Amino acid sequence: MTDWLIAALAGAVTGVLSGFGVGGGSLLLIYMTSFAGVPQTLAQGVNLLYFLPTAATALPAHFKNGYVEKKALLPAIAAGLACSALTAWAATALDVDILRKCFGGFLILIGLRELFRKG
Repeated sequence: MTDWLIAALAGAVTGVLSGFGVGGGSLLLIYMTSFAGVPQTLAQGVNLLYFLPTAATALPAHFKNGYVEKKALLPAIAAGLACSALTAWAATALDVDILRKCFGGFLILIGLRELFRKG
């Protein structure tokens, strides 16, 4: 009975972080693969579905506060769509262990960058 409560709590916490623009979906992915035992590829699919409503609810506030660079919006969307399609195709071809290690390495690099960033 507590499994759904823990999952709901993880979703709530990462939802709050998504609202701040922290990348709650990535944190949810870590929770699902490390603690909930969800396979990496399934967690990625859940993460994509999770992102849509959280981004849609946070986006109006970011527009209102002027945090969206409108000139860069269309090029960023086009590049994001093309690259996400390409890497989604590549991710389905990769072994899950390699994918997990690549994602872990990415998180370590981002964490180190944030830890040692000035300002």
